[in-house]
Amino acid sequence: MKSRHASRGFTLVELLVALFAMALLAVMSWRGLDGMTRAQAQTQARADEVLTLQVGLAQWAADLDAIIQLPQIAALDWNGRVLRMTRPGTASPSDGVVVVAWGRRVVNGSGTWLRWQSAPATTREQLQQAWQQADIWSQNPGDEEMRGEVAVTPLEEWQIFYSRGGAWTNPMSSDATAVKPVTSEFVIGGSATAAATPVSNLPDGVRLILTLPPGQAISGKLTRDWVRPTLGGGKS
Repeated sequence: MKSRHASRGFTLVELLVALFAMALLAVMSWRGLDGMTRAQAQTQARADEVLTLQVGLAQWAADLDAIIQLPQIAALDWNGRVLRMTRPGTASPSDGVVVVAWGRRVVNGSGTWLRWQSAPATTREQLQQAWQQADIWSQNPGDEEMRGEVAVTPLEEWQIFYSRGGAWTNPMSSDATAVKPVTSEFVIGGSATAAATPVSNLPDGVRLILTLPPGQAISGKLTRDWVRPTLGGGKS
């Protein structure tokens, strides 16, 4: 005689309910993992944005620290579009002097803070050409000028101020210091340099104000002050 309590399997309805519950748990787990992955990616992107900005500001300060004044050659100039400066080549002093320029231009539909650097110059003529090329780069660059640029960070607008006599002023209104004419041509790394007063006195400090667009890790106005190292105050 067979037992009345013979084991029975799952009904079709019970099996479907179990499969639905398992599928629901799988979807919820996937969404949780996907959310964690997206959050991690966003956090890494924000960290990269902050690091890139920090590197750019560090390069900005390094360029200003390395400014070199040469006879009858402007060492630092702001014309309302681009900040140009002369500094030694980074490899060795004998490699000559480079012109570094900082500016803002629309790149791929977005305002971008850019740094440009010329090829090393060893004569006055080469340095003057690089100085002019930096201005061309800031307005209507060609392929040749754009090869020397590096994009730093998205930027809506920026302002520059000079510190002179304890007050921040517009660089466009800063007074220049006259110099005696110098006829001899300098040669970097050689002996043909002429002693003369620089074309203009370097300011005591440079104030940089960046307006960073929304949606970035850091947005809004960012102010960075640089103080000429020879003043003994260091950088702020």
